[in-house]
Amino acid sequence: MKFKSRLMTAQDIVRALKRISHQITERNDGVKDVVVLGIAKGGIPLAKQIAANLREIEGTEVPFGILDISRHRDDLALREENGVPETSLTSLPCDISGKNVVLVDDVLYTGRTARAAMDALSDHGRAATIQLAVLIDRGHRELPIRADYVGKNVPSSHTETIRVDLDEESRLPAVDIYDL
Repeated sequence: MKFKSRLMTAQDIVRALKRISHQITERNDGVKDVVVLGIAKGGIPLAKQIAANLREIEGTEVPFGILDISRHRDDLALREENGVPETSLTSLPCDISGKNVVLVDDVLYTGRTARAAMDALSDHGRAATIQLAVLIDRGHRELPIRADYVGKNVPSSHTETIRVDLDEESRLPAVDIYDL
């Protein structure tokens, strides 16, 4: 991969996540029944920050957890052939039944990860609503899925990849685009 350009700095990301957090409170009339789940692995640090923002905005703790989608991916057989180990990072903070679950991921591309996340979530109960928050929406959907909350829309080509890169302490993220 060849570095092409920086799309978002750490400050841009902080600002986008605060905006998304405010949008979540507005749409859900607060955070009373909101649960924030990071899609492993890229969505975890973003979901943690959104949960912290919601706590700051509303003055109440918002349940935060991790959702592992690996067993629900449509490329599972291919991943097993290539020796990708099956693990389960799922850690739900509460019963999601009747809750407004906000799934958080770093990049929305084809929609397959979001579909797998919804399938994985259904194994744990029936949420009142499932909402999707992403830092980057790069288009090129293969499934009829859209994000409810988007940090930044970045039209890209299929010959590019977008990554949320973290520094060594996982504190100063940046969004970068690379040519494959």
